[in-house]
Amino acid sequence: MLQLAQYQDGRLELQEVPAPLPPLGGILVRNLCSVISPGTEKMKVEQARMSLLQKARARPDQVRKVLDTARTLGWRSAMDKVRNRLESPSPLGYSAAGVVVAVDPANTRFRVGDRVACGGAECAFHAEMIGVPDLLAAPIPEGVEAWQAAYTTLASISMEAVRQSGARLGERVLIMGQGLVGLLANQLLKTAGVRVMVTDLMDERLALSLATGAECAVNPKKSNLEDEVQSWTQGQGVDAVLICVGGKDRSIADVAIQCLRDRGVLVIVGMYDVELAWKTAYIKDIQVRYSRSYGAGRYDPDYEWGGKDYPIGHVRWTENRHFEACLHLMKTGQLDLGPLTTRRVGFDRVISVYDQLDHEIGVVIDYPESGPVMAERLDEPAKLVLEPSPSQTFASPCQSLDVIGAGNFVRTMLLPHLRGQIRLRGIINGTGLSARHAKEKFGFEKADTEVETVFAKPGDALLIGTRHHLHAPLVLRGLQTAKHVFVEKPLCLTQDELEAIDQAVMNSKGSVMVGFNRRFAPASAHLQKVLAAISGPKVLAYHVFAGALAPDHWYARLDESGGRVLGEAVHFFDYACFLLGSPLRVTAQCVGRQDFPDSITAQIEFSGGSSAQIIYSAAGDQTFPKETFRLFAPGLVAECENFQSLALHCGRKRKDIKFQGKGHAEEMSAWLGFLGGRLTHPMAYPEIRQSMKLTFAALESIRSGAVVSV
Repeated sequence: MLQLAQYQDGRLELQEVPAPLPPLGGILVRNLCSVISPGTEKMKVEQARMSLLQKARARPDQVRKVLDTARTLGWRSAMDKVRNRLESPSPLGYSAAGVVVAVDPANTRFRVGDRVACGGAECAFHAEMIGVPDLLAAPIPEGVEAWQAAYTTLASISMEAVRQSGARLGERVLIMGQGLVGLLANQLLKTAGVRVMVTDLMDERLALSLATGAECAVNPKKSNLEDEVQSWTQGQGVDAVLICVGGKDRSIADVAIQCLRDRGVLVIVGMYDVELAWKTAYIKDIQVRYSRSYGAGRYDPDYEWGGKDYPIGHVRWTENRHFEACLHLMKTGQLDLGPLTTRRVGFDRVISVYDQLDHEIGVVIDYPESGPVMAERLDEPAKLVLEPSPSQTFASPCQSLDVIGAGNFVRTMLLPHLRGQIRLRGIINGTGLSARHAKEKFGFEKADTEVETVFAKPGDALLIGTRHHLHAPLVLRGLQTAKHVFVEKPLCLTQDELEAIDQAVMNSKGSVMVGFNRRFAPASAHLQKVLAAISGPKVLAYHVFAGALAPDHWYARLDESGGRVLGEAVHFFDYACFLLGSPLRVTAQCVGRQDFPDSITAQIEFSGGSSAQIIYSAAGDQTFPKETFRLFAPGLVAECENFQSLALHCGRKRKDIKFQGKGHAEEMSAWLGFLGGRLTHPMAYPEIRQSMKLTFAALESIRSGAVVSV
């Protein structure tokens, strides 16, 4: 299928990519129409065309992330991440309509052939096919055409803004900005019986506003807006102002406050960086409200992707209910989209439109009626089946490698070390655009969105870099088909999964390796050589400043990540085992949130009298290194910072050694050596199992408040 891709150098391309699959509980939709959001998409294209310096000035938050990465991984790794981001394509689009062509078995609302309106910047792309979760789709009623329904998400943004204003029958509202969202808000307010004044710098848009419901229209270049508002409201001021423009111009907010009545409501609708005149806003007791996208549920993965709707008695207007309300207004004719549609363009000609968005309002993209040729597998989406497969004879050395998961970590930290070293057969990813990009960049033979293509052929090698909840099912499938599997940490999320993998390892001709890369870091190799000459118990103190977790990060979804202890702290439990041997008992404590442990301390007892203390903290300061540890042994103290520097205190002397990298390159090299038949397996499964058992024991200790045996 074809999808519109944007690169960070400003290029736009129509690319042939694998079709997506219906997400869990969702649907696969053949697009009939989608709508370009001129404000949002024009901004994205313009930012992409900026120089690196301009990008840095526009996104200081991203600059801080680069600096943090440089402090923990070094400048080379930081620049590799930046380069990977800049060369990776991004999708465009978030408002579309089409026909359902496949339905996940968990979905009970939709059937193949249903017409649906779809939303979501994570799924409703400008593409011939889109995979959409249940609550980001709504049925299109009879009488509404696909091009009209394609506006649903944008109309819902305006509807949420209107609701945030609290405007009631007979009240007066000023809309600042008559782009697409502002024009839609104008019609919605008129439908609700609210009197509307609009302002914009373009006369043609003001004329359109008057034709679609506005009572007054003001061009601030030609008239004084405050005077016009005072005249229109008999000196009282408007009840609410919707700011539907972007940028940082403080004068816009200043004028808006002057136009509001006492205790009026100011609603920020777009990406406007508001800075308020404190005294005026305070004296008037202004209420400032941000309108967050399409309504309640936005940015909540449990709602959008987990299908967990909010009870209507508690949350009246969700994203999906807004979709349905907007579609009803289209059906009744109260939301007239004809005047707002300034262009319709075929998908094959869409790229040329992006250079002319300054002169457009609503641009509808039309897709071929027939759509792309669909494979039969889309009629019944394949599911992972975990029943054991017949044992297969594995031929060594491995002839090829398949990869499942093409996220930024895999593309940045793993695949560069595999390119040119082994035949890269297939790259599988949930989004076809990322799969295609990885295929072109690293030289895979094919890209796909369907994991079954990997397991159709027994043997050879498999790398798994998906989100954590998929690790165990995919590892089991790999072992059942006699593959040599590399899986990023963690190996699994539950004890039951670990036991299933134990059994599969015993019955398989394949093998498992987990991405415990710190074992392979050059600093670790040097330290291990030093420790080989030292006997007796040792003490390890490992301190990790992990940083606060953003609430919308996927790690915050326990069903996907397993939480930060399983998802990341497992690295440090493994490293303690790597240096000290077999763990016996652990006691652990959660610091702060009990429901989501993201700061913990753990004390571990090892055989032979060694012990380790691990402090994993979300609290701290960015100037402090992410990872530091001290190892105390007879006649030796070793200090390590971010695996970049190692200080050895021995014989009353200090020796400082510098290193590069946390072991990703060395880890891949060791695994490739095994796959090629040159080296033994670099990580025995009992060691992997031991680290996972220790991590599960630490979690049990947190829950029980007791010492737990490993």
